[in-house]
Amino acid sequence: MKKWVPAASGIVVGALAASIFFADFTTGPKSNASNESANKSNAEKVYVPLGEHDEYYMFASGGHSGQLFVYGVPSMRHIRTVPVFTPDPATGYGYDKHTKEMLGGYTWGDLHHPAISETEGEYDGRYLFATDVANSRAAVLDLETFTTKDIIEVPNTSGPHCAAFVTENTEYLFLPTRFAVPLGSEYASLDEYSEKYYGVMSAVTFNEETEELDLAYQVALPPWQYDLSDAGKGISGDWAVITTYNSEEATTNLEINASQADRDYIVLFNWKELEEKIANGEYDEVNGEKIIFPDKHKGGIYLVPAAKSPHGVDVTPDGTRFIASGKLAPLMTVFSFEKAFEAIENEDFDGERHGIPVLNYESVMEREVNPENALGPLHTQFDDKGMAYTTMFISSEIVKWDPNTGETLDRVPVQYSPGTLNQCN
Repeated sequence: MKKWVPAASGIVVGALAASIFFADFTTGPKSNASNESANKSNAEKVYVPLGEHDEYYMFASGGHSGQLFVYGVPSMRHIRTVPVFTPDPATGYGYDKHTKEMLGGYTWGDLHHPAISETEGEYDGRYLFATDVANSRAAVLDLETFTTKDIIEVPNTSGPHCAAFVTENTEYLFLPTRFAVPLGSEYASLDEYSEKYYGVMSAVTFNEETEELDLAYQVALPPWQYDLSDAGKGISGDWAVITTYNSEEATTNLEINASQADRDYIVLFNWKELEEKIANGEYDEVNGEKIIFPDKHKGGIYLVPAAKSPHGVDVTPDGTRFIASGKLAPLMTVFSFEKAFEAIENEDFDGERHGIPVLNYESVMEREVNPENALGPLHTQFDDKGMAYTTMFISSEIVKWDPNTGETLDRVPVQYSPGTLNQCN
């Protein structure tokens, strides 16, 4: 069976985020493959003869094209461009009545961070979800037909760059905003930023029978900026994590004022507990949407201090840990879900921010990993043995390391600033 591998944005505003694949593409007995591989050029190692299929598909977001690109791996052949958020004259997408209505009058989009549907925490290859960061939309694609099935606009948000990520059985697609905005997109002075701006996270459901998306509820998180996220699995299956920065709540000279604190936060939330709050009526209705306000509707949401301006946060394959990469701090922090659960149970808190309890850092942190001279850690992915691979945006390399010990195992220099990372196993 084919394994389906999503690749996050190849084009982002102001930066190039590269998708890198680590994989053993040799076939046959390992001893023979190793001997043959030693005598082959790099081009020969990834060559796929005409008529044969690649081992993997790579789904790469098209950034400002608003479309999804499909490539074969290892050949890197461009297999297909799937129109999603932007009209496509070549196929008529966006010009017939159905797709024109689905696009809602928009003529372009900024597609980021595709996420594949999951069953028991594993990609099932059935559907793919993506976000339009420019226009705060979300879409679902059918991976049997490679067609877009539904698009929804997400209110109260400004650029869902922090999405998309799905829970382990695709119960929810969570879409945290990138930037804080006033609810309803109403005007509010920046002098009232801390009081009237919110970083809204949206919980979206997907109905497989109708192949439609629906906004279930939203959470009005603090007026920070939210970058990336991941859902738990196994023992952490009811939980998810989100990175934040600018917890200083600065509105001017952000290069300076949004980097004053040594630590920002990971938002740790229990989505099943939030689901229960909605069922029990513990929410406010604002502009027709059900919104949970953590300072009013207590429980289910916690903050974990993390190294300054974390970019990526990634759950380990066994679901026992989550790793935060401090973009402006040269280290990765390994946190334990079990330690976090224990801290919550014991109310081991270090104050609150906007009514959300802050977990004691030392009680949740398992280890800090700081590879020598490695700068700008962004994203972490894992191989089939649980080893971690982290992109270093500033020192231009990928570092392989052991989450169990923090030991650096290997380093691969590159000639660019790597961002998003995906792994084929």
